[in-house]
Amino acid sequence: MVANAVRWTVQDLEAMPDDWGWKRYEVIDGELLVTRAPHIFHQSAASRLHIALGNWSDRFDLGRTFETPGIVFSPGDGVIPDLVWVSHERLENGIDEAGHFTIAPELIIEILSAGKNNEQRDKDIKRRLYSKYGVSEYWVVDWRLKTIEVYRRNQAQLELVCTLLENDVLSSPLLPEFELAIDKVFS
Repeated sequence: MVANAVRWTVQDLEAMPDDWGWKRYEVIDGELLVTRAPHIFHQSAASRLHIALGNWSDRFDLGRTFETPGIVFSPGDGVIPDLVWVSHERLENGIDEAGHFTIAPELIIEILSAGKNNEQRDKDIKRRLYSKYGVSEYWVVDWRLKTIEVYRRNQAQLELVCTLLENDVLSSPLLPEFELAIDKVFS
C-alpha cells in the first residue's frame, strides 16, 4: 500500500494529451486507466449492436443509443463505455454542459479488448462501478469467443443471468420486442 498514492479525478483527464483516438483515459475510484485503440472486430461488433439498438429505438421511440459516450458518475469515477442505451427520461436530465452523462444509462455495453487486465476491468471493476451507480443491464461482448454475457440488476448488484452463444438470440426486458441473433453481431 502506498501512503500518498495519487488519486486521479475526471478533471485531471482534461490535461491528458489528445491522442486522436489512439488511447482512452478513464478514472475509476481515483485510479487512472488507459486503453489503446481497439481491434477492428471490436469496433465491428460495437457498430452492429449500435445499428440494431438504433433501429429498435427509431421504431419504438423509448430512448437513444450512443457510442463511446463519456459518463461522469463522480469526480473520481469517469468512464467511456463502448455503447449505451438510455431512455428519453434519463437523457433529458442526465447530461452536463460538456455533453457527458451524469447519471447511469439503463444499458451499458462493453466489448472486451485483448488481455487479462482489460477483461478484469470490464467484467469486474466496471461491473461493480455500474452496479454502484444504478445501471439496469450490462452486456459484455467477447468478439473472439463470439459470446455475450448479460448481467441484470438484482437488488443493488448486476448479476450474470446468461451467456449467449452464436446460435442464441439476444433480448432484454428493458427493450420490448428487441431481438438480435448473436451471429449477426459477429458476422
